[in-house]
Amino acid sequence: MEKEKWLDCHQELKLFVPKEFNFDENLKYLSRASNECLFSIKDQRIYKALAIENETPIIEISMEKVDAMTVRFLGEAPPEWVRSAVAQYVWEWFDLDTDIVPFYEMAQHDELLSKAVDSFYGLRIMGIPDLFEAVCWGIIGQQINLPFAYTLKRRLVETFGRCVEFDGEQYWIFPTPNDLVDLTVGDFDGLQMTVKKCEYLIGVAKLMVEGKLTKEMLMATGDLKSAEKMLIKIRGIGPWTANYVLMRCLRFPSAFPIDDVGLHNAIKHLLGRDTKPSKEEILYLSANWSGWEAYATFYLWRFLY
Repeated sequence: MEKEKWLDCHQELKLFVPKEFNFDENLKYLSRASNECLFSIKDQRIYKALAIENETPIIEISMEKVDAMTVRFLGEAPPEWVRSAVAQYVWEWFDLDTDIVPFYEMAQHDELLSKAVDSFYGLRIMGIPDLFEAVCWGIIGQQINLPFAYTLKRRLVETFGRCVEFDGEQYWIFPTPNDLVDLTVGDFDGLQMTVKKCEYLIGVAKLMVEGKLTKEMLMATGDLKSAEKMLIKIRGIGPWTANYVLMRCLRFPSAFPIDDVGLHNAIKHLLGRDTKPSKEEILYLSANWSGWEAYATFYLWRFLY
């Protein structure tokens, strides 16, 4: 991230956001799940602990000025290299590198998206910068409702993750591949996760520990289809999970989880129908979304919360 995108004020960072950004809209999205365990929101501020190598800074994110987010460190400010990594993480989390003006120009003339961009202007695809967390979240969420997925994630994090405390508050860190790699399915007893999902999570952890799956490898494929094929070869990852990861973590703008139930329900809602659209209908309705399928999907999901 170029230096002009942010300012290091030691105890806090100033991230200069694009004009097409609305902190409140992103906060509303982040507030959709009451059982979220990896960050908390209080008084329009986000609180989160980050794992930066051996450092675990705890941050508070707010927006007091129109053009800048403030990232404040709770407790002693970490070293400069950690502050830089935190700025990079937050910038990526909020997808601030993407110029969404072309998406808005396209969406204004689209039957499904015009209302979405009016309703949620300034919303970004809130990402999952860590690949292991993104893949695990995709696997956990397969074929279950969102509230139960958050319950399973909390159990996984509180059983195998790490916790830091500050000023009487607990902040949880998602488990690393090393935390899961040597586990057996029996170690997941009590989490109420299917045997298959436990096997999938351990399998992905092994691939990452062995260096056979990295974010860099997926990005190096150069295109969506190659990255999707690489992910689908992994046991437990189908087209939906692959596209979810490519959308939320790898930031491929053409990633399109077309089989997503939430997407189907959002389209059904917007069209005022009693039945969900067929895949052929979705392909027809999304004909103009080329290059922006990920943002289109994310904005349509927003109607469900």
